[in-house]
Amino acid sequence: MNVSVIGGGSWGTTLAQVLSDNGHDVMIYDINNDFVKKINEYHKHPFFDTTIPNNIVATIELERALNFSDCLILCVPTKVIRKVISQINELTKNKKLFVNVSKGIEPNTSYRVSQIVEEVVDKDKCLGYVVLSGPSHAEEVILRKLTSLVAASTNIELAKKVQLLFSNDSYLRVYTSDDVIGVETGGAMKNAIAIVSGIAFGMGLGENARAFLISRGIKEIVSIVTILGGKMETAYGLSGIGDLIVTASSMNSRNFQCGLKIGQGMKVSEAIGSINQSVEGIRAIEAGYEIGKKHNIELPIINMAYRVVRDEVTAQEALSSLLTRSLKTEKYW
Repeated sequence: MNVSVIGGGSWGTTLAQVLSDNGHDVMIYDINNDFVKKINEYHKHPFFDTTIPNNIVATIELERALNFSDCLILCVPTKVIRKVISQINELTKNKKLFVNVSKGIEPNTSYRVSQIVEEVVDKDKCLGYVVLSGPSHAEEVILRKLTSLVAASTNIELAKKVQLLFSNDSYLRVYTSDDVIGVETGGAMKNAIAIVSGIAFGMGLGENARAFLISRGIKEIVSIVTILGGKMETAYGLSGIGDLIVTASSMNSRNFQCGLKIGQGMKVSEAIGSINQSVEGIRAIEAGYEIGKKHNIELPIINMAYRVVRDEVTAQEALSSLLTRSLKTEKYW
């Protein structure tokens, strides 16, 4: 079948290769002329030094990509995703299946992508919504290394459709779920803890400290997922702990790298600017803080990370504040 990928960055183009490997024809839409030229003329990935299949084409014309397929893979930063979805709603003339692979929270509203789609897209233009998420660095998937994801939708038949679209017998296995809230929230909030893990690494605190912050960070992810209506077991699955494991400990993670630079003393704005791709974890920290305040839930790590990224305290001051909290019994539910 034909599939349109909206966003030709590292992950979008990598997923285009997965779809091509699975026998589908793919058109990528991106606003970056250099990306489009590299894909069309040289059949090269825009970020990685790898060749991609010839049946992947790219365009800077959104309407052309919409006319190519009724299955849209949304792969753009959440700070601009409302604008892109609004453009899609304006240009499309028939129902589309929206498959979101971006892991983030919208600035200002703290909306998940499913909420943006529901608010922006006309009912007669939306076939349904699926979120595809999990532990998946593009740097490994482009090399066809073993990876597993989860496709979630309130319509389980659509989740199964996306499962079949992306799964293959050689390197990619997709599970299904009906917990859109849990998958989206876990995928976003693990970026917040990945920033914290990077800060700890940059401060030279050692593996013991990072294990402490990551494991207690899991508790905070679970608290946020469940207070918003997601399932605890989802937070403990691929889109929660699974994604956290790979994001909070790898130099392939832009959130970990950003945190590392903050931990080494770089200003937050400079650390973000030094990463040539979107850093969703900063917004996730802010959203987590806002959710905790609204629902009166205890999120000590995210709350201190919030003060760090807002330049209210140093990383060392934040650590000292965490360590001087009253002693407690360990609880995870």
